[in-house]
Amino acid sequence: MTGLGWQASWRIARRDLHLGFRGLRLLFLCLFLGVATLAAIGSLTSAITQELRDRGRVILGGDIEIGMTQREASLGDREAFRQLGTLSETIRMRAMAQRVAQGRGDAPPAILTELKGVDDAYPLYGALSLRNGAYRPMDAAHVVIGEALAERLAVRRGEQLRYGDARFTIADIIADEPDRLGEGFTLGPVAIVSMEGLRRTGLIQPGSLYSAKYRIRLLPGHDATTVRQDWEKARANEGWTFKDRDRAAPGANRFIERMGQFLSLIGLAALVIAGIGVSNGVASYLAGKRGGIATLKVLGATSADIARIYRLQIGAVATLGIGAGLVVGAALPPLLVALAGDVLPVSPEFRLHPLPLLASAGYGLLIAFLFTFPPLAKARTQPAAAIFRGAVETRSGLDRRSLAAMAGAGALLVALALGTAREPLFSAAVLGAVAAVLVLLLGLGLAVSRLARRLPRPRRPLLRLALANLHRPGAQTAALIVALGLALTLFVTLAGIQTSLNAEIRQVVPKKAPAQIVLDIPAPQQARFRSIVAREAPDAQLNIVPVLRGTITAYAGQRVADLAEMPEGAWFLRGERGVTYSPALPEGSELVAGQWWPTDYRGPPLVSLDAEAARTLDIGVGDSLTVSILGREIEARIASLRKVNWDTMGFNYVLVFSPTTLESAPHSLAATVTWGSGAADQRRDAAITRALLAAFPGVSVIAVGEVIDQVGTILTQMSRAILVAASVAILAGIAVLVGAIAASRQARSYDGVILKTLGATRAQLLGGQALEYGLLAAILALVALALGSAAAWFVIVQLFDFGWAPDWPVVLATLAGGALLTLGIGLAGSIPLLSVRPARALRQV
Repeated sequence: MTGLGWQASWRIARRDLHLGFRGLRLLFLCLFLGVATLAAIGSLTSAITQELRDRGRVILGGDIEIGMTQREASLGDREAFRQLGTLSETIRMRAMAQRVAQGRGDAPPAILTELKGVDDAYPLYGALSLRNGAYRPMDAAHVVIGEALAERLAVRRGEQLRYGDARFTIADIIADEPDRLGEGFTLGPVAIVSMEGLRRTGLIQPGSLYSAKYRIRLLPGHDATTVRQDWEKARANEGWTFKDRDRAAPGANRFIERMGQFLSLIGLAALVIAGIGVSNGVASYLAGKRGGIATLKVLGATSADIARIYRLQIGAVATLGIGAGLVVGAALPPLLVALAGDVLPVSPEFRLHPLPLLASAGYGLLIAFLFTFPPLAKARTQPAAAIFRGAVETRSGLDRRSLAAMAGAGALLVALALGTAREPLFSAAVLGAVAAVLVLLLGLGLAVSRLARRLPRPRRPLLRLALANLHRPGAQTAALIVALGLALTLFVTLAGIQTSLNAEIRQVVPKKAPAQIVLDIPAPQQARFRSIVAREAPDAQLNIVPVLRGTITAYAGQRVADLAEMPEGAWFLRGERGVTYSPALPEGSELVAGQWWPTDYRGPPLVSLDAEAARTLDIGVGDSLTVSILGREIEARIASLRKVNWDTMGFNYVLVFSPTTLESAPHSLAATVTWGSGAADQRRDAAITRALLAAFPGVSVIAVGEVIDQVGTILTQMSRAILVAASVAILAGIAVLVGAIAASRQARSYDGVILKTLGATRAQLLGGQALEYGLLAAILALVALALGSAAAWFVIVQLFDFGWAPDWPVVLATLAGGALLTLGIGLAGSIPLLSVRPARALRQV
């Protein structure tokens, strides 16, 4: 016989393939869920990043933006800006909004806001939408405010607000601010006034913390990227920040891309894990076809014919599963956008994104090939006699051609994952960790099977049956251990992450955080500020520091502008950062290298650098560091390295200079106010705020409790996202469990029939399986606790940089609950196997 050929093979495959995919439903379901997850995550990430690019001009407020802090551009620079196109200037700062009392005896409340001054050209792109009409340039006496500000101060159109020394009449409520996303993170609601109105407040003083931004609508013929790059090179030492329409919201872009990559890797890991379930499911399906395969071989079918028939069947089901996953994954982003609401930076419109869909399809095809190839190869290479003995005798091992094909598929899978990753090293680490865990669990499964074979037989029949199930022919011990181990590990990981985040927010942060942070205190008025706080709260503790802004422009003789790529983790090189000076080691810092300068030091500029930043830049004590402050470059020698305790929520700076370097520069002061009792007191907060605003109209008071609430909300959203992503992996682990049960279906049915014939009851058989799964769960408990705790520690400490404080009773209870859940699923999947009637089964032997 020369072979059936593709047409005849497909005819046999089609006739043998059940319409409901009986026996191959697990293959369809695993591929569908995995591909749908990857396609949805990839499509949503692409949709958001594409929307950010498409709306770049509106988000930025211009084709390019040039920003600076604590100063404005000179007349000459503004004229140079105007040579490029239409110029719009805005100034943004934090300021306290006070409601002007309307003939009432109660004191007007005050809250922190983002006050934004705009010129007549604003906005260059898009439109500032108001609740009651179109926006027109305002005069110096009016203000438009955000809805959140109107709600919190209980004010409406026509009422008055006070900013600094000026009163403003509310002209309208803002419905949509076009460049809101481009402004970055804010601590309070927005209010917009004219530039003349902003200057009328008296809030802009030498040393005040504000940002001036110059947006330009370029003339035809100018390329935004080229203009930005030219200005960056020309003004690299000025400490300016530059954006163009293609990088309108770099922070949002980085967050969305990294989160998308992280979730995609979780989805890929889940798909790889589910692949083991796919392999077991296909093995079960082929075991059910054992008689047909052997008959075909006896009748003269070649190994190639067998492989071709069942590859066509499995390929058809896999293709349908992948196709359905792509359809659902492409259609899910609009639903996810609607469910996310305001959490996402933009709301993209529905469109197809081919690249993530092609990548998802590639993952699905490679996983299907990689994990269905071993059972297919065994069916192809085993002789007919071995197939008929398969219920009581198993053969292991694959031929070299099969191993080479699997190795090639695995290499392509890794190449696809790394080639599409934004950070290949991070992706490689995640995939390597998943592979290491799988190898560890597989090795543990083989060890348990061998140990069970060598142990003496117990006297109790159920326990003897449970041990025999771990090493009998056709036993799926390794697959069961992988499934249970992955599920239990994920349960421990989630519990560790969740309880540590709760501890950080509810216990650690409030104990260390001050009650208030006060900004823009006039430097000559420090004594008066101390006396006011001491009068209103005698037990308050103050920490007052000078505040400036600066940009690192060079280190160890290397210009930052000349770097081809920023060092990994060098976030402090992007734009301006807080800078201060101090005669003594600041609170919340520990000296780890070098020496602190004497209190009366009057020599050349010295600087103390955060030790983590020094490691990132590969510099140390004695190296040079150049910082641009107020447009002037200062080269200083690194005198010491400090470990900064960032979780204190006090004043923590990467750069601290010697006093003589900066004390003559225009600057203001900032202070933390901590109650001696450590307890929150809203009335005391309000009293100090009123007293400070009466004496210093330009100060900004930040209620730290509100910031903690915002952080708590963000962390809650992050933990929910982790929970959802990990749930996909948990489902994959359950799929492995179901696949392992399916793969041992025939062997367990055979054993059950024999034992029932000998008088065993269904309850005894189920009890034996319960003991089997219970033994595996007991063995895996410590392994899962160790692996899950290590994974949770990495996420909390290395990714979030929080303290490791899990609630161990909750973690152990979650582990126990997860074990009961997975055991219940395993037993539920075994019940149909116990329903086989001995008489009917024996007639089929």
